[in-house]
Amino acid sequence: MITVADVFIKYGDRILLDYANLVIGEKDKVGLVGRNGAGKSTLLKIIAGQQRPDDGKISRPTGSTLGFLHQEMSLPKGRTVMEETLTAFEEVRKLEIEIQNLNEEIADRTDYETDAYHTILERFADATHRFQMLGGSTMEAETEKVLKGLGFKQTDFDRLTDEFSGGWQMRVELAKMLLQQPDYLLLDEPTNHLDIESIIWLEDFLQDYPGAVVTISHDKQFLDNVTKRTVEIELGKIFDYKASYSKFVELRKERREKQQAAYYNQQKVIAQKEKTINRFMAKATKTKMAQSMQKQLDKIERIEVEAEDSGSMNLRFPLAPRSGQVVIDGKSVTKSYGDLLVLDSVDIKLDRGDRVAFVGQNGQGKTTLAKLLINELTLTSGEIKPGHNVQVGYYAQNQSDSLQPNQTLLETMEMASPPEMRTKLRGILGAFMFSGEDVDKKVTVLSGGERARLALACLLLKPFNLLVLDEPTNHLDIISKDVLKKALLDYDGAMIVVSHDRDFLSGLTNRTIEFRDRQLIDHIGDVNAFLEKRALDNMRDVELSSPKTGDNGTGKENAKPVLTFEERKKLQRAVQNAERKIERFEADILKKELEMADPSFYERTDVSQQMEKYQQMKKDLEVAMEEWEAAQLELDEAGE
Repeated sequence: MITVADVFIKYGDRILLDYANLVIGEKDKVGLVGRNGAGKSTLLKIIAGQQRPDDGKISRPTGSTLGFLHQEMSLPKGRTVMEETLTAFEEVRKLEIEIQNLNEEIADRTDYETDAYHTILERFADATHRFQMLGGSTMEAETEKVLKGLGFKQTDFDRLTDEFSGGWQMRVELAKMLLQQPDYLLLDEPTNHLDIESIIWLEDFLQDYPGAVVTISHDKQFLDNVTKRTVEIELGKIFDYKASYSKFVELRKERREKQQAAYYNQQKVIAQKEKTINRFMAKATKTKMAQSMQKQLDKIERIEVEAEDSGSMNLRFPLAPRSGQVVIDGKSVTKSYGDLLVLDSVDIKLDRGDRVAFVGQNGQGKTTLAKLLINELTLTSGEIKPGHNVQVGYYAQNQSDSLQPNQTLLETMEMASPPEMRTKLRGILGAFMFSGEDVDKKVTVLSGGERARLALACLLLKPFNLLVLDEPTNHLDIISKDVLKKALLDYDGAMIVVSHDRDFLSGLTNRTIEFRDRQLIDHIGDVNAFLEKRALDNMRDVELSSPKTGDNGTGKENAKPVLTFEERKKLQRAVQNAERKIERFEADILKKELEMADPSFYERTDVSQQMEKYQQMKKDLEVAMEEWEAAQLELDEAGE
């Protein structure tokens, strides 16, 4: 096990870890949580030996292995993705060369009875056994499996790592660590650069991981699915809970309530005793008793209420000015970057009040389409028409990076502010936890979380009725994400959110647009409905590839499939989602048919396009009917 004993670390006047203690067992799955700047990453660096504490010590079993994925990693240049990932098997590759050399030596020798020959045979057997034990015969297959799980395509394997962004290079580094399977795996925000599919794959992988995992994450669902223990760092102290994140939140609240109640009760007892002592002290006959009571009172172990870092930003979006019914209408939208086709003649329409999530693997065009819709990028072909009186609020994926580092917070706000808002800037900064002298700080000294809060504050300075957010939760801690989500739920305009955070997206949107193979697939409902639909599709794919017979090889009919409660609920939700889609498509078709009943419809210049749209509506209805039928059939077979 790893032992963190009395670790103390201080930056300037600020104590980050105040003689903290922690033990990590051989198979522990630990979530490390706390506010931005609480000391989580520092603690991981200390455990990994990359930073020395001011006091205290770390001990780890001799010979144990440790892998540390952190945010400042970089890969050497000149290797392909596959070549770089296979460096995880450095010992295996050396054994492979040794086995080959020993094999050649054995073939050349004829002194079969000598001790030297038998020594070579023993070395060959040991090396072969070690090679097999480390997975030498399956290393390329395992590497391919992990790379694909993390989102790489087969065609990416022979591309140089230099061609990939920092986020994709981080995936290569993560793949290497997962393949090495160190005894202790330390992960600092591993989901930051992963899409939803890759996060789900990583969760499954880590659940069965044979060693210990300690992960920092602001993704609540990831923590719930991976960890069994939550360690919170708050104001220099460590609090350890034997529970996953959601249960930890409940236990933490209970602990604080009990502590507060115990503190108040003790204070009442102390006050009563002090009152009695003071009364007795005034009487000569009672002085000895008063002194005895005072000694007893001095021996009482005083309950202290632990300090709590309860600060959070106060976020409320301005009222959305009224727009036309159609907010954005994009037809045959195509975008290429040189020879790379990202979006291929896609249609997208947003109505007033639509709340849409963009999901899909990284590199599928989510950010590209978001920028095209607000005219931040130029179309290759097609058209995008904004609706009447549409005013855009945009938060870019790297919004906080675009802030001017040498400006103060107040100057940054003044640059983004219309004249009528100038008098309110200090108040807005205060609502975002920048108070007093903070407003005169330079942007360059801010942490990632502080920059994200400042960028959000700038967004509130002008009214808008179309809000486009590209990965808005990057750099925000869990409390700040919850505040942002609540504000978005209260926002009354149209909205597009690009995000891979399932908990953040849950219940936030009413449409989910999936980006796949340069096309858009529109799903009714939030991210949960989308993921359930995808899971149902995957189940159907398995069924379609299985033989459909009336018996199970014994001459008897198959029994009805037994569904768990969760499976039944998923199917019921799939049926309901399909029914809603059918209602929507039928309403759209009826509306179009009423238009077509008017003779003037056929005099329109775009009549052929409208007819194509009508045919597409009918096809969409057929697909929705098939989805409903398949889900309903499964329910019927299992017996509702």
